[in-house]
Amino acid sequence: MAKPATAASSGAGSKSTEAAAAATGSSKNKKFLIAAALVVVGVGAMVIAGMPDKNAPSTAATSAQPGPAANSPVGAGLRSSEYQFDFGSISMAAGKVSHRYYLANGGQDPVVIRKLYTSCMCTTAEFVKGIRRFGPFGMQGHTDIPSINQSFAPGERAYVEVVFDPAAHGPAGVGPIERVVTIENSAGQPMQLAFSAYVKP
Repeated sequence: MAKPATAASSGAGSKSTEAAAAATGSSKNKKFLIAAALVVVGVGAMVIAGMPDKNAPSTAATSAQPGPAANSPVGAGLRSSEYQFDFGSISMAAGKVSHRYYLANGGQDPVVIRKLYTSCMCTTAEFVKGIRRFGPFGMQGHTDIPSINQSFAPGERAYVEVVFDPAAHGPAGVGPIERVVTIENSAGQPMQLAFSAYVKP
């Protein structure tokens, strides 16, 4: 008579062990689902944070419109369409590259463009207003930099054309470069127009 009681008791213990195992498995499943949900929410938040703001002006639109120079005092009229340009990867074998920075006088008074010079002998720059070209000008201290002294009327537009020779430094010129063109003017601090590139043989 004792044996059936033991068997019954053994069966009850087995059921309770299975119930405990099922509860543990269910708990693990819940934890896994919660962790997976947190990962999905985290990735979603990062994707949303990385999306551009539709109300913010795009970089392209901003760079296309002449704005105040970062290094000019507030109210200065001389502005450029951009202050930094990246040529990307360029080849010495392909020869010289050029870029135009468009200028405008958005102020109420004329601005006098006094001088234009570059930060390296590998770079030249010209100031072009209408059909008149001034330059090319090179690196200050390595060549004579004559004064331009051109009045730039309110609402008037012009451009600076920059030419970079990637072969100017020979094999030592391979790799990343950064150069600056400086415009001395009567509107305040000199305006600086920069460019970069990665030079390959």
